[in-house]
Amino acid sequence: MSNGIPNLSNLFQNALDDGVLSPQSFQALNLVDIGAQIQAGLGISVNNINASEVVLVTMMVDDSGSIRFGKNTQHVRDGHNAVLQALMASKQNNNILAHTGYLNGYVLFPYLPLATVDEAEKNRSGKIVYVRNKEVQDLTPKNYNPNLGTPLYDQSVVLLGRVLAKYQEFADGGVSCRTVTLIITDGADEHSTKAKAKNVKSLVDDLLGEKHIVAAMGISDGYTDFRKVFKEMGIRDEWILTPGNSAQEIRQAFQVFSQSAVRASQGAASFSKTAAGGFFCVP
Repeated sequence: MSNGIPNLSNLFQNALDDGVLSPQSFQALNLVDIGAQIQAGLGISVNNINASEVVLVTMMVDDSGSIRFGKNTQHVRDGHNAVLQALMASKQNNNILAHTGYLNGYVLFPYLPLATVDEAEKNRSGKIVYVRNKEVQDLTPKNYNPNLGTPLYDQSVVLLGRVLAKYQEFADGGVSCRTVTLIITDGADEHSTKAKAKNVKSLVDDLLGEKHIVAAMGISDGYTDFRKVFKEMGIRDEWILTPGNSAQEIRQAFQVFSQSAVRASQGAASFSKTAAGGFFCVP
């Protein structure tokens, strides 16, 4: 690591040596030459985090044109923003690092603390009060207007490579880390040029276990079998949501995810129980 910027090659080599990353995934990450894309989302350095444990909450939001044609743009904005609000309202909000990127590669914000200390209140009263980090952005009409393609496999590899790299950065820094990741799409892969479903599956397989949750939401387009699509990518059935194409169903699906993400952020025991039980784990 130099100037707080992690060396991806070293992180992935360490992950391989630690058994976090399989040889198949290591090869996939090197084959598709995605280092710059992964690096763009890594965000704040472990050196600037004053915590003994963190939870990484990562969302990849579909920005393909079908979201707009399906009249779901605002529904997706509302759902994403509600997840951030629910996490901010949780007891452990100061241990959460959030990151949102789009399906076509745009990084809305890299890994950043969801909550920061209210310095004005601290100076005034001496109390430590956490407020929402202003750099953790909501989706708005200015920053989210879906009109692109669906490179689902290519960008899932980028996203999961980023999750693995950030996890390894914390592991190397002696900070306990757990991850919760959500992939959102309203269609099957159409525009990937490098990765296949098997490459995504290799990374998801590496992330199975007590420290990682990988979930997916397939918003109905009327014909795609999203459970088949996501299972081919390695995502467990209990971590797949398939809402219909209505505001209420999409809102409910995001609520289900946010409840699981909040539950998972409440400590190691709660995370392990949530990871084992899936979306409908009983607290």
